[in-house]
Amino acid sequence: MQPAPVVWFALLAVALHLAVGLLSWHYRGNHVIGAFDDAVDVCIVAASVGVLLFVVGLTGLIEVPRSLAVIATLTVVPLILGTRLVRRAVREWRARPDAGSAQRVIVFGSGWGGQQIVRSMLGDRRSGYLPVGFLDDDRSVRNRRISGVAVLGSRADLAQVAEGTGAEVLVVAIRDLDLVVLREVSTAAIAAGLRVKVVPVLTDLLRPSIGFADLRDIDLADLMGRQPVDVDIAAIADYVKGKIVLVTGAGGSIGSELCRQIHRYDPAELLMLDRDESALHGLQLSLHGHALLNTPDTILADIRDAATITGLFRERRPDVVFHAAALKHLPMLEQYPHEAWLTNVVGTSNVLDAATAVGVRTFVNISTDKAANPTSVLGASKRIGERLVAHAGAAGDRDYLSVRFGNVIGSRGSVLTTFVDQIGAGGPVTVTHPDITRFFMTIPEAVRLVIQAGAIGRPGEVLVLDMGKPIKIIDVARQLMVLAGRPVQILYTGLRDGEKLHEDLFGDGEADHRPIHPSVSHVSAPPLDPIRLTGPEQAGLAAELMHALAVAEPEMLDAATAAIASVLPRAPRQLRSVRVSSGQR
Repeated sequence: MQPAPVVWFALLAVALHLAVGLLSWHYRGNHVIGAFDDAVDVCIVAASVGVLLFVVGLTGLIEVPRSLAVIATLTVVPLILGTRLVRRAVREWRARPDAGSAQRVIVFGSGWGGQQIVRSMLGDRRSGYLPVGFLDDDRSVRNRRISGVAVLGSRADLAQVAEGTGAEVLVVAIRDLDLVVLREVSTAAIAAGLRVKVVPVLTDLLRPSIGFADLRDIDLADLMGRQPVDVDIAAIADYVKGKIVLVTGAGGSIGSELCRQIHRYDPAELLMLDRDESALHGLQLSLHGHALLNTPDTILADIRDAATITGLFRERRPDVVFHAAALKHLPMLEQYPHEAWLTNVVGTSNVLDAATAVGVRTFVNISTDKAANPTSVLGASKRIGERLVAHAGAAGDRDYLSVRFGNVIGSRGSVLTTFVDQIGAGGPVTVTHPDITRFFMTIPEAVRLVIQAGAIGRPGEVLVLDMGKPIKIIDVARQLMVLAGRPVQILYTGLRDGEKLHEDLFGDGEADHRPIHPSVSHVSAPPLDPIRLTGPEQAGLAAELMHALAVAEPEMLDAATAAIASVLPRAPRQLRSVRVSSGQR
């Protein structure tokens, strides 16, 4: 065999390789060098060139042994792959975080999420994290190495592995980890002096991959085991996009999150109403990055002022209203029931009157689980709100509805923030009763469902959000102590006036019916004509009237109101017997 044909054969092989590589976009940077997809591309290109060379050998255009094409292909593939793997190894070594300054990390879970996190940490010198080991309860992965990081044991070995590696952080890389396991792992990690971080839920990501930048500190919501619920984005966008949307109580915990989420659905205008100018300042800053408070989207007004609210609605003509303005602190309203009457009852009536006057098509009232079988001024006032909305919805055949849910994690002035402050101060943590339970939901999740409710609710309905299982308040306090790494004394103070040991999501006679969304129940509320809101002015009498209006059947209202009116000159203490004698709770 002469050398010339071999040279021509080699030149042809190079030309074909370049041509096939360019035509298949292999050389256009569509894969990371040395990655699995890159290796597959190399094999496809090399095999294609090998087939073409074999055909050339069969035709006799270049007189070489037919086996040369096969030998060349089998030789060139490992050479190309080896070269590319070396390039990748060098690049990754250079990108590896500095072992002296980076925080040493143990990753719990060696599956898809854990592998992505480790690779993202090792692939960026600026990550500040250096993975030193995996923990995994799956015995089949023991002694496995992933990107050079070994699986060192199970969660039972956490303390030993942390001490042996000098780790400072534990990353829980399993999204659907059982709640009991998560609590056990986080408790053991904190006891070992590790900070605990978790991966975000899929609904919080705009991409399928995760990396070190997505990690966040574990919080109470993780330890309480709330599973995010799905919402129909298309339905939400349909009734909000391009519409004028008004949110009352926009500066509060629920109202501000409503504004942030509604803002994403591109309304024609988002009107944010509150009587607290500082709250409006903070909300505008979070939405737009500035807070000059000189734009027409921020409205300083009080829902108690009927004339102002009516004039505002006539001027701005909203299409959709979310009514989140309310007084919500139970013991405070037990002391000052007239304030609950003015805000939660009269204020709601004012907003409803203004909305119906200008033809608002969708009205969503934010209620509370305390409105189910109410025993407090707060619950009674919110139940009246539900019934007023039901009347407005039935009268105008419009989508006027209420949404009822329990406590939200992280709301301003909630029991959780109180616990955090008390633990930070060294205690004691005050709990009313060792057996008291409450329903909990994260603010973003509650708001997503509230917005969804506006798309699926029917006129006059009360939509009850699925809050999961009630949680003992004492368990919440203990989990917060675990997160803080600081046990403190717990002091039991006793149930307060009007406070229930266990809240209800459904009142007597209300059935758990979920015809549309698996996390939203639909119940009916008896309409209450606002003409019946002509109650007494004294604070104690307002409380009695609210209880009567909240829980009486429609045919009993006249008798209940007359009974209250007949004792107006008497002391509030005597009025408590009126509620009982009228057959109320």
